[in-house]
Amino acid sequence: MNKITIIGAGNVGSTIAYTLSIMGLAKDIVLIDINNDLALGEALDIRQGTPFSSNCTIWAGSYEDAKDSNIVILTSGVARKPGQSRLELAQTNVNITNTIIPQITKYAPEAIYIIVANPVDILTYQFCKRAGLPENRIIGSGTILDTARLKSRLSQYYNISQNNVHAYVFGEHGDSSFIPWSLANISNVPVSEYHSMMTNETDDYPELDLNEVEQYVRKSGARVIARKGATFYAVAVSVCHICKCLLNGMDTTMTVSTMMHGEYGVDDVCLSVLNVVGSEGAHSKLLAPLTDAEIALLRRSANMLKDVIKNLEI
Repeated sequence: MNKITIIGAGNVGSTIAYTLSIMGLAKDIVLIDINNDLALGEALDIRQGTPFSSNCTIWAGSYEDAKDSNIVILTSGVARKPGQSRLELAQTNVNITNTIIPQITKYAPEAIYIIVANPVDILTYQFCKRAGLPENRIIGSGTILDTARLKSRLSQYYNISQNNVHAYVFGEHGDSSFIPWSLANISNVPVSEYHSMMTNETDDYPELDLNEVEQYVRKSGARVIARKGATFYAVAVSVCHICKCLLNGMDTTMTVSTMMHGEYGVDDVCLSVLNVVGSEGAHSKLLAPLTDAEIALLRRSANMLKDVIKNLEI
């Protein structure tokens, strides 16, 4: 019987709860929020639809109700405003997380923690330093959403199933992220060569503009926020994908944020590279071969995060 606790019942937290119920990933879902009425309302709204989706119980609770959770998802914090960077949120959400860590780990010390609130890499680092838990059980959602945006964009370019697109976003979940194009392929064909390999000459695809794709991925969150005020659907599905991989017992590689220990020359910071995720959490990294230029971009992203961390009270 899987139990998942979500801290924060705002747009992201409630959409994750709804998506979990639709996907049937948890028997029990607990919503915790400082605004208990909000958590009660969201839980009631979702629960009343479960007769047509999955047989799960969802309720608003307290930290004590997180006992025996398999997974705890942290979404609480101040949301990013239009024109604001994720890193500008840093100290406010670090302070909020500092009040949450001792309360939740007291009741769910064996859970795997997924950090979703922004700036996700810094809050994941904070959790690793403050929670007293094994690092394999602390996972930041990182660039899994950015990677989904990348795969979506490349599939649009070539009108091909996203299942055939293998490409990733590394680094910070933010402005210093980058795409290691040396790893990007469609059905094992490098993306830059895919069009020339097609035998049907009537297929007319635009030339792949790598910079345009990278900007599209990097700025997608800000564009959505500017238009509708928040992002929550795509991140909810991405987080539920992490949950599914944690619960189904089969290891899966994904770009999530974890503590670095010298990989690619990066140490003592959390950011996204390929991790192997399964029932034991993020238990290993897959050191995909990067070019020297890509390693430099990863180190640049790490240094930008470290510069912010230096000025925070973690």
